[in-house]
Amino acid sequence: MNRKKAVVSLGHEALGYTTMEQRDAVKRTAKALAELVEADYQLTITHSNGPQVSMIHKAMTELRRVYIDYTPAPMCVCSAMSQGYVGYDIQNSLRAELLSRGIVKTVSTILTQVTVDPYDEAFYTPDKVIGRYMSAEDAETEIKKGNYVQEEPGKGFRRVVAAPHPIRIVEIEAIRTLSQAGQIVIACGGGGIPVIEQNHMLKGASAVIEKDSIAGQLAADLQADELIILTSVPCVYRNFSRPGQEPIASLTTGQARELCAADQFEKGTMLPKIEAAFTFLDANPKGRVLVTSLDNIKDALKGKNGTVITA
Repeated sequence: MNRKKAVVSLGHEALGYTTMEQRDAVKRTAKALAELVEADYQLTITHSNGPQVSMIHKAMTELRRVYIDYTPAPMCVCSAMSQGYVGYDIQNSLRAELLSRGIVKTVSTILTQVTVDPYDEAFYTPDKVIGRYMSAEDAETEIKKGNYVQEEPGKGFRRVVAAPHPIRIVEIEAIRTLSQAGQIVIACGGGGIPVIEQNHMLKGASAVIEKDSIAGQLAADLQADELIILTSVPCVYRNFSRPGQEPIASLTTGQARELCAADQFEKGTMLPKIEAAFTFLDANPKGRVLVTSLDNIKDALKGKNGTVITA
């Protein structure tokens, strides 16, 4: 029997917000992923990295303040660092969990770059907050470097970066080859390292890519059977956190677009997940998208929970 190919997108809850939280969180995450492997899914995994890349950026900036000979790490380098250490934790925890169930599978992490358009509108209106709180003096220094900052009253200033739309996953053939060989692949972590193509060179961009955006594209590129989005809620809701909140068991893309037009999905939380579903299902109308939480994945696979989106 052919395995079902699935791209699994992990949110912040799957990783925690600090190195210690992550160490414990990935053990729980590995159990949910192992449930999918036991259900005969061939997995390609992507994940968020917001807290992780922000922590790395903060640490590298502070290092520069203490040791003048060090230079701050650009965002693209911070993104690469986060892919490495998050992938390391996931692959080791998942490998151990699978072995405990008598399953022998190679789990690999691919450092993944994603091209973006240097003229993407997002570069003119950055809105992703990262890093430490700064004084007005430090914020002025960042502005002189050409960076954007945003003030949070009573707390200080923080840097903001762009979140451009992804164009192409550079290492897609490597990801596809490992997947076709039956390996579990962790790729496009944190949305991928954003790069701009300049002749034959790839230049890192001062930006981040939405994890959900790349999950939809990755699933489309791999011609997956399913995109499984694991988030903090058990399903998609109508009127979420409002009077009349109601769980939605299933949606077509047409129905989902109507709900988007009615502002039913909040920007920055559920809306990017719905848009990822559009990206995947527009490319693969025979596929399906499952939105649920880590704790509910077992029931969701049996149709007892979660939201299924189809074309």
